[in-house]
Amino acid sequence: MELLSAMHLDELSLRFSQINMYPLFDIAHYIISVLALKEQAGTADVAQRSPLACWVSAMIYCFGGAMLSSLLLAEPLIAPLSNNTNIFLASFIWYIVFYCPGDLAYKCFTFQPLRLVLAGMKEVTRTWKVVGGVTQGQKYYKDGWLAIIAVGWSRGAGGGLLANFEQLVRGIWKPETNELLKMTYATKVTLIGSVLFTFQQRGSLPLAKHHFMLIYSVFLVVLKVRMMIGGPSMSPFSAFETLLFSSLFGWQKQASEKGTSALTAGKMSPTSSSAASANDVKESEERCPDPTLPDTNANILETERKKSSISEEEDKNDNIVSKKKD
Repeated sequence: MELLSAMHLDELSLRFSQINMYPLFDIAHYIISVLALKEQAGTADVAQRSPLACWVSAMIYCFGGAMLSSLLLAEPLIAPLSNNTNIFLASFIWYIVFYCPGDLAYKCFTFQPLRLVLAGMKEVTRTWKVVGGVTQGQKYYKDGWLAIIAVGWSRGAGGGLLANFEQLVRGIWKPETNELLKMTYATKVTLIGSVLFTFQQRGSLPLAKHHFMLIYSVFLVVLKVRMMIGGPSMSPFSAFETLLFSSLFGWQKQASEKGTSALTAGKMSPTSSSAASANDVKESEERCPDPTLPDTNANILETERKKSSISEEEDKNDNIVSKKKD
């Protein structure tokens, strides 16, 4: 890309794309994944009752993406567990996080500055996982865009997509937490990355792969750090999601709401109509009282006015009589 070349970022992006994820970035991924498991409700109790179930849950958190993508590609589900070094690293981190005396390891890893660095490194591994899944899917399905996107998505966000299965391992069944029903930020951003990298692999985006890897990684890291500092109160994609939903799927809802409001306005019940007419008559009577009624305010005022005029006439007559006497 000419802009990146002008900013002297071409060589940087190329070197960035050649970074090896093992061991530092993989360790950061394992630490953040195990921390996320430990912070789930009830996990500490499971770790004391059944360490094996807790360990299996941790391995799903760490290698869920590779497992799910292997399943989609008709490869052995346990193939990701064949790397003894990675399994040992992940198991060691799981052990010290859950069983270190005084929770020293957990307290150390949750120290905010360190956790921000580890979370940023984990987001970099997400880029590599999505790119690896898209590349692997393209080997199996050359023209199957949806299949390629699905493989890249599952490779980068498999831990979240397998959340219900992982909960079953811990004895929990919450179907309402299905990732497809309520997608988290990580699942959404991984899906977007899988779509974009698939377009890039097919030549639909005017970007080299190493350029796009750098741009996507920086976007993930900045957004993740911002959400961790400011709090995940609102999804960064909420405005776009609302606009997209209302544009593509909101027409029927809007039409039904308009029809319901028109039907309600056009068909009033007889009881409400009679009540409304009675209220109108009452208001008109209050504004224009009946002059034949002696107790109304208007009649009282009229009587007082007549009395005052009679008294004035009597005063005039008295004055005339007194003048004549004089």
